[in-house]
Amino acid sequence: MSKSVENLVWHEATITKEDRQRKNNHKSCLLWFTGLSGSGKSTLANALDQVLYNNGLNSYVLDGDNVRQGLNQDLGFTDEDRIENIRRIGEVSKLFVDAGTIVSTAFISPFQADRERVRERFADHEFIEVYVRCNLEECEKRDVKGLYKKARAGEIPHFTGISSPYEAPEQPDLTVDTAEESVEQSLEKLVNYLKDKQIVR
Repeated sequence: MSKSVENLVWHEATITKEDRQRKNNHKSCLLWFTGLSGSGKSTLANALDQVLYNNGLNSYVLDGDNVRQGLNQDLGFTDEDRIENIRRIGEVSKLFVDAGTIVSTAFISPFQADRERVRERFADHEFIEVYVRCNLEECEKRDVKGLYKKARAGEIPHFTGISSPYEAPEQPDLTVDTAEESVEQSLEKLVNYLKDKQIVR
């Protein structure tokens, strides 16, 4: 622990997370979408966000590319930078959950240990790991951003699935297979999960 942290004292908020959840009439949580590039993380996170918004719920999406253009613009794609990228997102997500919001994050987040460290920062059932499973061949076929082509050509170093490893979740809270399921089918799974856990009604 750094000396700067040692000299800080946590200040309890006047309005608690539970107060905000009661006001919102729903619980708050973090849905952590993880999977290869092109698997459909952002598509699903935003589709879920639309459903929640349409039902008057407080929600927000933190997208990997977007966050790297602001908060994490100083980070690259080495293993060390990926670890710090996920740590920061975990902390930002916790603020959203404390504010009573259902937050979805769409990050490759390739390392199991990093995802587990984020989980440890949350109360029970507040961190929901969603494995967006899609085989590499299908992701490369989609290549929605043209990244796989560049990675295969050696233009992008440390590219997950090609020159950098992806550690699939060992025990995800929910798995959707976007190579086999439609967006609507995966979305239905997500909504049903939130209802089953009584996060939303």
